[in-house]
Amino acid sequence: MRKQLPIITSHQGGRSAMTCRFRCGDACFHEVPNTSGNAYVGEVIAGALSRRSMVRAAAVVTVAAAAGGAVLGAGAGDASAGPVDGRAGGQDGHGPGKHHGGDGARGLRFAPVAPNTDDRVTVPEGYAQNLVISWGEPILRGAPDFDPERQSAKAQAGQFGYNNDFLSLLPLRGERCRQLLVANHEYTDEILMFRDYDDQRPTREQVEIAWAAHGLSVVVVEEEHRGGLRAVRRHQLNRRLTVTSEFRLSGPAAGSELVRTKADPHGTTVLGTLNNCSGGTTPWGTTLHGEENFNQYFANAEKVTDPDRAARLKRYGVVGGASERRWEEFDERFDLLKEPNEINRFGYVVELDPYDPGSTPRKRTALGRFKHEGAQPRLTRDGRPVVYLGDDEKFDYFYKFVSAKRMRHGGGRAAHAHNLTLLDEGTLYVAKLTGDSPAGSIDGSGKLPADGEFDGGGEWIPLATAGPEGAVSHVEGMSAEEVYVFTRFAADKAGATKMDRPEDIEPSPKTGKVYVALTNNTDRGKEGKAGPDEANPRNLNKHGQILELTEHRERPEATRFAWSLFLVAGDPEDPATYFAGFPKDRVSPISCPDNVAFDPHGNLWISTDGNALGTHDGLFGVATRGERRGELKQFLTMPKGAETCGPLVQDRHVLVSVQHPGEVDGATVDKPASQWPDGPGSYVRPSVVSVWRADGRGIGV
Repeated sequence: MRKQLPIITSHQGGRSAMTCRFRCGDACFHEVPNTSGNAYVGEVIAGALSRRSMVRAAAVVTVAAAAGGAVLGAGAGDASAGPVDGRAGGQDGHGPGKHHGGDGARGLRFAPVAPNTDDRVTVPEGYAQNLVISWGEPILRGAPDFDPERQSAKAQAGQFGYNNDFLSLLPLRGERCRQLLVANHEYTDEILMFRDYDDQRPTREQVEIAWAAHGLSVVVVEEEHRGGLRAVRRHQLNRRLTVTSEFRLSGPAAGSELVRTKADPHGTTVLGTLNNCSGGTTPWGTTLHGEENFNQYFANAEKVTDPDRAARLKRYGVVGGASERRWEEFDERFDLLKEPNEINRFGYVVELDPYDPGSTPRKRTALGRFKHEGAQPRLTRDGRPVVYLGDDEKFDYFYKFVSAKRMRHGGGRAAHAHNLTLLDEGTLYVAKLTGDSPAGSIDGSGKLPADGEFDGGGEWIPLATAGPEGAVSHVEGMSAEEVYVFTRFAADKAGATKMDRPEDIEPSPKTGKVYVALTNNTDRGKEGKAGPDEANPRNLNKHGQILELTEHRERPEATRFAWSLFLVAGDPEDPATYFAGFPKDRVSPISCPDNVAFDPHGNLWISTDGNALGTHDGLFGVATRGERRGELKQFLTMPKGAETCGPLVQDRHVLVSVQHPGEVDGATVDKPASQWPDGPGSYVRPSVVSVWRADGRGIGV
């Protein structure tokens, strides 16, 4: 029945081959899409803007108070292999702090959880947790309770989707102790969803269930008396958006010939959103959702004969014949031979107004088209949004968009309508980094250079500018529409710096510094591939790093910045690791940083994906300033096979998405690798988990 998984000799970090297969279409086993000859950091050192000189010239960045969206959040809890019951849990710590409320930076005063391989969510001593919502729970009126043996597309369209990732919590005025939760549903794993799934002959019902399990969920949550959060079923604001829901293309590429199809000759209306990974929360009350590995859903790239079109597909990682899920057999828009432009309508940042269940979400083409991990905005001093964007691929780039318009405050309709246009006009930039150290001092081992820090300067290179009269390309040989639809090519031409999988990027609401999660790159330094440089200093990089950007204090829209590596991840006992100078015998081990968020105290919280240290993924908090800068502590760990996603950290709640639990090679419905969260005999279910302090006090204080 089911096709056997390929024999895998190496995969990204500690991910299972099964996760690589369904999440990104085995991207790490295909040829790296970026074959450009862009110079690496060390080759352009002569033109470098010294980080030290820049820091002397510009004070630490401050961020507009309205950018509070970066602080909204919540996290996960100690869920055992059986049903989650909200009991306090924890393990002996690793590093400083022997009890909750103990030693550590404010917000990080908890006993660190020890790395482990337990099939549960483990949280610190003195903390409790509960399930907020799980795959299949009904959220719309008329939707039935979840029955994994009697699934239907109609039911799933009214139920919480599969593989929740990004989370946002928004205030809900007039409803005490309630908030509005928005969640991405990145991808489906049909082998763990359906009993006896045949990947060579999926049924129409199975495919349509998968369409309904993708997309976005909006659901009201309320605080329980004991401290946790739970979903409010069938609230009037609850909503599901799926692969068959209507979305609108907006901005400079909308209406272009590059995005027109037989079903949409005007190039403005798209059905569905695909592979939504991380995202962001705007100061004007909307949420942003990044379409990431959209390439894997489209079939028959190998049969495309036009050389220009074939090159464009290859640069976006679109390869092979039949797609993994074979959706093209049930909807021809997923067949590249029958509908060549459909793929150009995916790979954008989606903006959703969660307070208006009747609104049509917009795909913001001015933010470019690539494998978007997330999109977290902040405001300039004069009120214009700046959005930071990562392209999650080996040797690809990170970007920012600076709006031409100012945000309007106030709750009126006119202000709201204006704010919904902020991401359609402005300039899209890509980053080019330079290093401070002689190229010979970066040898690929991760050893610090003689000056004791990986650091340097950089510039934002403009790619295109969109305005009320149209758009202008800044890239020779490409029209503006081509820049927005084929942004990777534009960045190649601009000479952007090849990075180690740029994922989530977030500005600190306290200091304004910007943190870039670089998950890993096991191809760095291989024959024919880019070698190490000061921003990506390790060959065969299994563990990743976090980059810290310092932009001009008064003008985050400026085109110059300074950078340093804040963390070089891995086992603290490995000399090729770095924790902002903090003593390495007092930090938790960490591998493969992915999503990031900030707590109300300004600490950076990091979720991991593919831990290559042999233990389960987790959530970590790290101080970014003061004498404890670089002190990193593990807050929780995941069940078997699961990835940590979507962290939100509020004063009294931490929320996390437990994504793809039990996704282990060889696992099926009948032979599950995990019993989380409902215990033996049940289907494994991706879920949102809330963690709180059992004594009712704030997180980590």
